[in-house]
Amino acid sequence: MPIPAADDKVSTDGGGADARVASPIGLTSDEARRRLEHFGPNAMPDTSAHPLRMAFEKFWTPVPWMLEAAIVLELSLGKAVEASVIALLLVFNAALGYFQESHAQATLTALKSRLAMTASVRRDGAWTNAPAAELAPGDVVKLSLGGVVPADARIAGGEILLDQSMLTGESVPTEAGAGAQAYAGALVRRGEAVAEVTATGARTKFGKTAELVLSAHVVSSQQKAVMHVVGNLAAFNGVFIVGLTAYAAFLKMPLAEIVPLILTAVLASIPVALPATFTLAAALGARNLAKLGVLPTRLSAVDEAASMDVLCADKTGTLTQNALSVAEVRPMPAFDEAHVLALAALASSEGGQDPVDEAIRSAAKGKDAADTPKLTAFTPFDPATKMSEATALDSGGATQRVAKGAYAVVTALAETSPTAEASAAELEGRGFRVLAVAAGAPQAMKLIGLIALSDPPRADSATLVKALSTLGVRTVMATGDAPATAAIVAKSVGLDGALCPPGPIPETVHPEDYAVFAGVLPEDKFKLVKAYQNGGHTVGMCGDGANDAPALRQAQIGIAVSTATDVAKAAAGMVLTEPGLAGIVASVKQGRVIFQRILTYTLNSLNKKIVQVLFIAAGLVMTGQAILTPLLMALIMIIGDILGMSLTTDNVRPSPLPNVWRIGNLTIAGAVMGLGQLAFCVSALAVGAHLAGYDIDRLRTLAFVIIVFGNQATTYNNRERRRIWSSRPSRWLAASSCVDILIAATLALTGIAMAPLPLIAVVGTLVAAAAFAFAMDLVKVPVFRRLAIG
Repeated sequence: MPIPAADDKVSTDGGGADARVASPIGLTSDEARRRLEHFGPNAMPDTSAHPLRMAFEKFWTPVPWMLEAAIVLELSLGKAVEASVIALLLVFNAALGYFQESHAQATLTALKSRLAMTASVRRDGAWTNAPAAELAPGDVVKLSLGGVVPADARIAGGEILLDQSMLTGESVPTEAGAGAQAYAGALVRRGEAVAEVTATGARTKFGKTAELVLSAHVVSSQQKAVMHVVGNLAAFNGVFIVGLTAYAAFLKMPLAEIVPLILTAVLASIPVALPATFTLAAALGARNLAKLGVLPTRLSAVDEAASMDVLCADKTGTLTQNALSVAEVRPMPAFDEAHVLALAALASSEGGQDPVDEAIRSAAKGKDAADTPKLTAFTPFDPATKMSEATALDSGGATQRVAKGAYAVVTALAETSPTAEASAAELEGRGFRVLAVAAGAPQAMKLIGLIALSDPPRADSATLVKALSTLGVRTVMATGDAPATAAIVAKSVGLDGALCPPGPIPETVHPEDYAVFAGVLPEDKFKLVKAYQNGGHTVGMCGDGANDAPALRQAQIGIAVSTATDVAKAAAGMVLTEPGLAGIVASVKQGRVIFQRILTYTLNSLNKKIVQVLFIAAGLVMTGQAILTPLLMALIMIIGDILGMSLTTDNVRPSPLPNVWRIGNLTIAGAVMGLGQLAFCVSALAVGAHLAGYDIDRLRTLAFVIIVFGNQATTYNNRERRRIWSSRPSRWLAASSCVDILIAATLALTGIAMAPLPLIAVVGTLVAAAAFAFAMDLVKVPVFRRLAIG
């Protein structure tokens, strides 16, 4: 490819220049600067959200909107104290989510680094080192052993071995000579070449994959659950609030009393701490996962792990080690395995980065071969001849020639066995890379054996597949490698099922249809994840390369392995920080623990919000006045949230199968528990009104105590799907329960912010609430079983 002069027009269709004969002198500094201005830096644009925008988004969702409206209404009524209490709840919720997400983002940023910090580039006719970000199309760069290709480039001269597995999914490095294309991010494993840059930044193959990452988006199950819960509460309680307003008007209550009544009912219906509790539960789970070698970069991924029912896993570098090894040796008659490996090792470079030679020398070390010839000369692998050679002296001093390379090339130089060709075809049919080894007198060599190479599975891949299957999660392989190779790896790790035929990913596909998708592109993996999601599945994606990034981003739980590229880590919701795949199973188990805690809180929240609005309505009917003020309601919310948030630490029993949000069933269960609590609350209020003869101020204090203690009873019912005594609460829950009761009792007995109550009334209500808890437990168990709660 040519390097245009400064006055040439540079094409914009992919970052390339005109198609003429390449010049060896590269660009001038002025021309490079001009092209850099035209094409932009050789880097992906920073798409991370600004901190102020992240903070603003915490105040711009339905639940904060309701709280913000309540604050404005309180201030308009001159209720600064009540407004401050509500504002405190609002800020706490926003700050909790903001700081946890900021911490995760900062940790990820520390993990990221550029694919190539500097590049050897020819400028003004001389070689110099320049930042990779300053490369422009038309630049001539040097690609050397161990280096990273800094941009998409076409090789002008030289021969190199390229490891592009992180980009294409191909497990075996490829030879690249003049005219071949090298992609940004590929690793040079052998040789040296000069290449001309054809595309930079977002126009590279890596960049186009990154752009697909930006388009990937999926709404988390947690977000859907919050919206659904809020919607159900708004619909259920909204009807009663309208009726409450109408009834207050029918009683001809003054407007100054109706407004606080309606505000109290609105506050009673808002699940203030629901988002904060979801965030807190996920944050605590993230902290536990960090101890197990898993770094969550998006908190939603921690929750989604509980519902994941299908895991799409990349092959190369994820299920496999991304390192070639000798899979099988086929000695020819009169030779043995140790002899074949020993002679092949003589024709392999020592201390280099050639993965083939490295694998053979490593295998030969484990075999003891007698009378191995002494090496006298070595000719490295030549892509032109497709083999490497060695000259050695045997024990008798005779010269021996050893050749190792492609089967067709080596067998043309040596006498072969009748079974050799069939063996080679059989090994290649199983997806192995097959090398032939010949040795003997320089003019009379014989084929001594065949060596099959493969990228072996990780030691824990089969364990992962089996463990996930036990947990109800189906694993599916999606790889850019050849079908034969993919099928071998799939079988070795326990993936039983059909291989998807070549071609586009079907629009409707189910996890049980195919176990392996081979020869797929990055966009195919992305489409596969979306196809599963469209079928109602919660999808996980595990990968390590840039080609996995779009699917990692689209999946509800994207998991990047510890050796993944920076772009894969940036796209994933979780990053494994330790070698191996055990972190995936740990994430699923931890996610299910968190789900049960959040499920309990959600059920509790529905229960409380339903009963509080109904109780306010019942109190109005019983007394003709509002039995709770906005201040008392705000205190109930604060005290209740102390207890509710401690549920994020509770001892729970995780389910053996993937969890599903059944908000409809959850709402029904909350309504049943709420109606039971309403009966308790109305009965206790009737005792205070008719037997004790309390005035309206004391009745309001009694209503405050009834709700707080009644919430205690239903919390202990809701936390255990079986009998209330079946499991022990966590220390934090027990401690929070004691603090909750102590605060409410102290306020009621001392008359702080309310009229005082006698000790007998407070103690009697607490005892009655305990009795109600055991009575309600008889109703709860069959209801929860019928509605499949838990």
